[in-house]
Amino acid sequence: MKRSRCNIVDYIKLVEMIPAQTRHTVADKIVDFVLTSKNDERMPPQLAKNIIHYWQKDLLSSEAGLAALLEAAALLEQEKTVGALNELQLANVAGQIKP
Repeated sequence: MKRSRCNIVDYIKLVEMIPAQTRHTVADKIVDFVLTSKNDERMPPQLAKNIIHYWQKDLLSSEAGLAALLEAAALLEQEKTVGALNELQLANVAGQIKP
């Protein structure tokens, strides 16, 4: 299984680099391609549970929720994740996800 070079601590640091007013937009964009990914076998069960928990509590754009989404997106759709972050003018964040 191909993994991103980041770990969960790194994802929280990445979220801190995203302006608060942009986090909801980032979360919405990432959710779209995480949910439609054909690489779902790469998703660790605990990560999926965490994302569902944050979604149920309406916390996907929170620091922890967005960190979980970024981790899932990097595992499932790394290229799309990097592209979406670049599109949202977050190249500094996208650069941390590239292999």
